[in-house]
Amino acid sequence: MLLLKRLPLKAQCGLRRLNTLSSPGSSSGSLKRSYLYVPSSSDRMLEKSISTSSDMIVYDLEDSVPPSAVDKVAARVRLSAFLARGDLPPRERVAVRVNDISTPFFLDDISDIATSPAVGSLVLPKVHSADDLHIVSKAIHAVRGNPLGLIASIESARALWNIGAIAGWKSDCGKSGGTLTALLFAAEDYCADTSILRSSSRLELLYTRSQIVIAAKAFGLEAIDMVCVNYKNLEYLKDECRDGRQLGFTGKQAIHPMQVDVIQSAFVPTASEIQRAAKIVHAMTREHARNRGAAGLEGEMIDKPMILQAEKVLNIARAANLEIPYIAEP
Repeated sequence: MLLLKRLPLKAQCGLRRLNTLSSPGSSSGSLKRSYLYVPSSSDRMLEKSISTSSDMIVYDLEDSVPPSAVDKVAARVRLSAFLARGDLPPRERVAVRVNDISTPFFLDDISDIATSPAVGSLVLPKVHSADDLHIVSKAIHAVRGNPLGLIASIESARALWNIGAIAGWKSDCGKSGGTLTALLFAAEDYCADTSILRSSSRLELLYTRSQIVIAAKAFGLEAIDMVCVNYKNLEYLKDECRDGRQLGFTGKQAIHPMQVDVIQSAFVPTASEIQRAAKIVHAMTREHARNRGAAGLEGEMIDKPMILQAEKVLNIARAANLEIPYIAEP
């Protein structure tokens, strides 16, 4: 709470309101499947990021930058100058991971980054509770930056314990304090905190990952899966992506450009899934016209829950510009 004392009085934006449930729904915006981290300590990597195909580009001021004050300040100055360029990707694709609220770098990160018109989102490391998000929100409100999406990184046992309150958080400052848009799982930090031993099966993280997805979906947020640290093993990455998508994650973090295409290909429906979804929607449209609420399709009984699933599949396919087959009457 000491950080709050450094903020101007105008940052004190009122009493906390009760959180209200937001209505989950299909996003009308572009897909956010891959989140590629780009170290802000490297001019070369910053330059290369402009041509990446990643849905989201996360310029990093945290873990990929050495911990010394000299390096942290230099990375922030370098990134601030880079964000002033006129050839950056659209702001909805640009995010910055700032240093967490316990560090002496946090407020300066917010002051320099939240005011940049090039930045659409902030990735917030080490969010342990909704109170942490209130601190961030007041800092953003104080600098009168642009409306920002906030991505809360779940990295500790305490964060998972408070996951519902974190996912349901709303800023006391309105849009000027930022809007929570996603939950992100930082698996290696979480394992360090909980003493969980990692394995290639990922079974030890099944409960945690499922909890994050459920909390995100309950409040209409994106759910971003963990980094695949075996970045050169693309077959393992494919398996980890399939696993994440089956659990309900909407995207995944990347630490190397070679991971991006694999991730973006994995977090969209397959051709067979699209075809089945199209058949379901077609069959149910026909049966509804006949005043029927269910239909038989290829040996299965199809009703409302399945049509809702099928419509989600088709919405993602459209957003990814994938072909949707025409289903003719038999």
